[in-house]
Amino acid sequence: MTQPDGRDARAAASVARGPEAVRDFFTARAETWDARFAGDGPAYAAAAAALGLRAGGRVLDAGCGTGRALPALRAAVGAEGLVFGVDLTPAMLDVAARAGRRESGALALADVDRLPLRTASLDAVFAAGLIGHVAEPGGTLHELARVVRPGGTLLLFHPVGRAALAARQGRTLSPTDVRAEVRLRALLAAAGWRLVRYVDEDDRFLALAHREPAQG
Repeated sequence: MTQPDGRDARAAASVARGPEAVRDFFTARAETWDARFAGDGPAYAAAAAALGLRAGGRVLDAGCGTGRALPALRAAVGAEGLVFGVDLTPAMLDVAARAGRRESGALALADVDRLPLRTASLDAVFAAGLIGHVAEPGGTLHELARVVRPGGTLLLFHPVGRAALAARQGRTLSPTDVRAEVRLRALLAAAGWRLVRYVDEDDRFLALAHREPAQG
């Protein structure tokens, strides 16, 4: 899942972020999504590389949309690794399947706040645009932490930075934005993550976090 552009971005910012609203928004745009954002491929590949995955790894693309990150994630973990993509919108998953992306990873219809995965079963989570579309970011980060082993990684990504996205949406950049470094660092820490890299540039947003060991 990625944030839309132009008028779609402003529409996305104005709708409630409950599951039904998110599903409705992306259902209406699924068929044209890949064509409209075709230039994002290299940015997705570079972001996937930032996870530092190894051959045989287990990785989840949370809010995978049409599965554009799945080939890069598969290349990182190799044939012996496991790649999963989950999304809330059936229409987006259908586009992913028709584009042949099931060859890179298993696709499943699921809410990222209730993942059908065992605790500590993954090495990493890749999430493009996800954090801006969930109703309770702290709860989502807790659920992602649940399924990642201690020492594993989380990458929150967007192909444009916060300022560029705010401009597209016709709003003022705010320190209360969920992607703002101070707020995001606190949310991650409360959920069991340690922020180790934060990049907010015109052409990309990237936050890399490590899963902290359980306390007690």
